[in-house]
Amino acid sequence: MPLKNGKRMSIKDKEFLHNIFRKEIKDRKIPLSLGKTCPVKCTFCYEMDHSYRDTFDTPLTTQEHWDFIFNEIKSLPTRESESWVLGGNEYMEWTDLALHPKAMDWIEQFLDQTDKGITVFSVGYFDPLRINRLADKYPGRINFELSVISLSSYRQQLMPKGPSVDQVLEILDGPAVTSANFYSLGPDSMSNDAKRISKINEKCLLWMGCLTPLKYIDGNTTKLMRQGKRFLPDEARKIYDMDLPNVQMIHTESDITAFLNRNKIIKTFDACELEKKDWIVMAGNVHRVLTLFRSGRARFMYVPNDTLGGDSDCTTLLTFDDIAKRITNQKVIHLPRVIMEKSSNDERDISGRSFDEFKNQFPNVRFKVLHKINSDLSNKKLYEKGYLKNYVEGYLNNPLSKKYENVAYPN
Repeated sequence: MPLKNGKRMSIKDKEFLHNIFRKEIKDRKIPLSLGKTCPVKCTFCYEMDHSYRDTFDTPLTTQEHWDFIFNEIKSLPTRESESWVLGGNEYMEWTDLALHPKAMDWIEQFLDQTDKGITVFSVGYFDPLRINRLADKYPGRINFELSVISLSSYRQQLMPKGPSVDQVLEILDGPAVTSANFYSLGPDSMSNDAKRISKINEKCLLWMGCLTPLKYIDGNTTKLMRQGKRFLPDEARKIYDMDLPNVQMIHTESDITAFLNRNKIIKTFDACELEKKDWIVMAGNVHRVLTLFRSGRARFMYVPNDTLGGDSDCTTLLTFDDIAKRITNQKVIHLPRVIMEKSSNDERDISGRSFDEFKNQFPNVRFKVLHKINSDLSNKKLYEKGYLKNYVEGYLNNPLSKKYENVAYPN
């Protein structure tokens, strides 16, 4: 069993290690490991401190490990539109797996010997020529989400050990990259990056926005992230006016996403058919929407994102510990299903705590799960209303957004 509070245990038992691989594979992850913490050390990284969840100390993936992993993956049927993820483990520490010395060889073997798709996350350590050659050879099979972050002078502060700008641009100059994410950090940061990336690659999706500081992000990086949020409206409008050929999506903080999806949130809330006396758990983003449009229709149990802290404000990222801090004398509490969908294996929150364990902590409280409020809904709406055009026209140019921003959270 893993140790708590972010401490990791060494794994010597071969079968135990294989069981970790199987868990990741069940979630359609390709569980490679560098055998150490990520050496890139990006200052904004949300995995800088992963004490909120349990991880296992796995060794550097060997050829023997890979043979087991690959055989397990090959034994599973290929599903339409399904993509296997390299670079986002659930039970192992997140690292940039492009740094594994065999990563490219194994990606090529995966593409050559299966008919499955692969999604790759990296800040850009892959050999540009090789990754673009593979994209040519296996069209439509690679979904490469390149974390550009910034091409501006802010890059050195955020990614002192990251790949060079020239390396990133060389990767972009080809068919491999399907989306490039980069952020508002100050005046002319995101907008200049958008123009530069689009000039090199007119086909890749531009995934823009701002970074949300969490409680363990250092002070200077937090200050830069918040500066980026202040400049996001101006940066977004500049890009909107550029009329670039690329598809343009934007990752704003969750309160803006909630506002843009307010009609679906309201419709889903109404479909839950709650009574005025019923308690329903929600973070600040949904609390604002329902306070503005459904006040008095139920009792809204506002729960801050204390586990992640910082500026985090999202129902999907709530933990059972967050909720436990807000329970007083309630007898029945309605919980959105999305809180307990960490993985496909069982009902756990993002920290790995099980729903059963949480219920046992409150034997006198009855918890009812609202299955209509799930991750499929939240993910679908994130993308459906996630275009830069939606943000500019539906939020920045909407007078109602100012009224929404003034909705105060309860103590």
